Amino acid sequence: MIRLVAFLGNYGQEYELTRHNVAWQFASQLPFYGRFSWQQKFRGDYASVETENLAQWFAETGVLSKKDGSAPAVPSGAPDKIFFLKPLTYMNLSGESVGELARFFKIEPSEILVVHDELELPIGTVSLKWSGGLGGHNGLRSMRSVFGTQDFWRLRFGLTKPVGRDIADYVLSNFTPDERIILAQEFSQTNEMLAKFLLSTDENQKRILQSWSKRKIVEAEKK
Repeated sequence: MIRLVAFLGNYGQEYELTRHNVAWQFASQLPFYGRFSWQQKFRGDYASVETENLAQWFAETGVLSKKDGSAPAVPSGAPDKIFFLKPLTYMNLSGESVGELARFFKIEPSEILVVHDELELPIGTVSLKWSGGLGGHNGLRSMRSVFGTQDFWRLRFGLTKPVGRDIADYVLSNFTPDERIILAQEFSQTNEMLAKFLLSTDENQKRILQSWSKRKIVEAEKK
């Protein structure tokens, strides 16, 4: 089960609204984001939340609850705490921050969910993935370099690979107003999936993976 969620991005106001920072933008709109007690350590900003409290937050913020409005059950064998991390090393060295926290709390790579941008998916698409290639993503390369494996979970937000434009310039540019409308819809639907995934058993993880392996939330084309 997941013990650490790492949101990859670049530190600094100039990067705040860029495409490369979509994971940080997703984190900041989580309905329970304001309840995190962030600390600066492990070369990043991190928060630890009791899993029981997190389940309660899911219910109170309307992300996930039982029919009677009560908190969802925490499955047997779930970790006592779940950690959330925003590395402050800049994207290319993300793995160093994730690695420091993981080593300190004895978290295995298979217990980590990395949230990041993905050029190979169209905007409007969200993908949950286990292991696999790195797709030229420097944040993921840093993860592999530090952990010596690619076997960790990924939650990917599509950016659409540009044609005839420098990739670095593209990912470090801001989303357009139309793209921000798409992101709002993506984030809203992905909140519930993330909540279910964090409270899922191994068997339920497989079902969620199948459902979210490449989910098209909204079409990017605008008239």
